[in-house]
Amino acid sequence: MNIYNDYRYQIHTHSYMALRKAVGIIGIALPFTLMLGVSTIFGTDVLQDSISHYYYTGMRDVFVGSLCAVALFMFFYAGYDKTDEWLSNFAGLFALGVAWFPTTEKGAIDVIGIIHFGSASALFIAFAIFSLFLFTKSKEGVKPTPQKVKRNKIYRICGVVILLSILAMFLYSIFIEDSYYITRFIFWGETIALIAFGISWLVKGEAILADN
Repeated sequence: MNIYNDYRYQIHTHSYMALRKAVGIIGIALPFTLMLGVSTIFGTDVLQDSISHYYYTGMRDVFVGSLCAVALFMFFYAGYDKTDEWLSNFAGLFALGVAWFPTTEKGAIDVIGIIHFGSASALFIAFAIFSLFLFTKSKEGVKPTPQKVKRNKIYRICGVVILLSILAMFLYSIFIEDSYYITRFIFWGETIALIAFGISWLVKGEAILADN
């Protein structure tokens, strides 16, 4: 019976790690999948003003579906303590807010656009908190392995990159948005943040620097 329980535990652990990796892959692949899709399938502009503007292209279902998949995982994510659970639940709600309340396509931002903007901002901040403060935790009384120490460095770098991307997009929106010389800045800022998010979750799933 102990062998059977140990086997089941290993299967569940590997499945959970695989889900973490899947979330990381979604984060990294999403902007490039959207670009490739609108170009090769629908023949429209490859680059939109932001990732959220792909909602108004033929890749809408991919955009919404990816965010819903991330939201679903966040709702069922179990970390070390209640803080992890609360943050993951909020992140799931924010992801649904981004998916279900589309950004304003053109002109002055409307109420739905405000909800979208608030949800997207909160979601990126949640991603940064995961990387900086939650993924770096260790079980109480357990000394971090050398691989864990290396993973923590990557988590912190990813968290800082996400925060810097948020800050850059915020400053751009206030001071530079109407500049003729800087276009698609929000798209690239979001892409960098998503890549950092994806790397962080891939490492959390131990696709990189796994313990023996």
